[in-house]
Amino acid sequence: MEKFLNRIGRVIEPGKVDFISCDVKELTPDQVLIKIVSSAICGSDLHIFKGKHPSAPLPVTIGHEFSGDIVAVGTSVSTLKAGDRVTVEPVLTCGECSACKTGNYGYCEKISYTYRNGDGAMAHYITVDADRVYVLPSHLSYDTAALIEPLSVAVHAVKRADVKLGEKVLVLGAGSIGLLITALCRKMGAAEVVVVDFSSRKLAMAKTLGATAVINSRETDPYVSFNEITNGSGADKSFECVGVQDTLLQAMLGLRKNGLATILGIFENPDVTIPVSRFVTHEIKVQGSQGYCWDFPTALGIAKEIKLDELITHTFKLDDLQQALETCLDNTSGAIKVLVKP
Repeated sequence: MEKFLNRIGRVIEPGKVDFISCDVKELTPDQVLIKIVSSAICGSDLHIFKGKHPSAPLPVTIGHEFSGDIVAVGTSVSTLKAGDRVTVEPVLTCGECSACKTGNYGYCEKISYTYRNGDGAMAHYITVDADRVYVLPSHLSYDTAALIEPLSVAVHAVKRADVKLGEKVLVLGAGSIGLLITALCRKMGAAEVVVVDFSSRKLAMAKTLGATAVINSRETDPYVSFNEITNGSGADKSFECVGVQDTLLQAMLGLRKNGLATILGIFENPDVTIPVSRFVTHEIKVQGSQGYCWDFPTALGIAKEIKLDELITHTFKLDDLQQALETCLDNTSGAIKVLVKP
């Protein structure tokens, strides 16, 4: 294989990034090498940047939402070739536990992600297993294809919640995941989708993507406002996409009796206090949702129907990764989805 020099961005301490340079290793027979064209910053990258991700101790490479071109393939790879435009499902599984053997690899006992293994996508190249690679349809640009990964996260959550025609949905957090869940719930036939956030720009985007009402949590009490919007009936389903105690409580208290809350947020502080009697008095259900499992094909299939490009607000060069991450954390920047390009 031709020699390739890689440059990879990583977080070395809270609020600080650096770059490492190294030769790309020889491919195993089942791997492909991808030259990254567009890489998006994820909320989990921001938790890492703050040094508060519960599953990614520093230092660690970052980036797992990306697209690019295959430049080399392993000797056993027959379904992909150099020049293919692709995106990647960046999950790592053991293939040996009972979950993997039954096709439920999302529950793998040793599940991890490429960036935690030193293969971050804030880089020039990335090496991945060929069976996690998806060729892009012609209508997807590299930039929008970098959002297939978060779209898959949203697809997985909406599938788990089993959103139905006519239901009322409450979405806490209008980051990219909350916005994509909003769009998908409307596609599934939800009659009402109410989105809560403190950013007027994100709430405006939520309306563009199908929200029937929005609540600015800086201006009004979300619980009171939601009760007014729904005439006190509560939500059939709620999605917590922030990862803090207040929004967890809103996701629970905003439900009607027998409602279901789906939790996606990464909690930097996992110790929260909840009104546990609500489980008894209202028979509510709370479940988690992490990552994806056979959801990338669905995301690729539905991507044409969602205005992915409108979520992209900023673009930076790889050398400006520090500034890109700081922009994401700046509440005055209006950032929704920030791209980094090698």
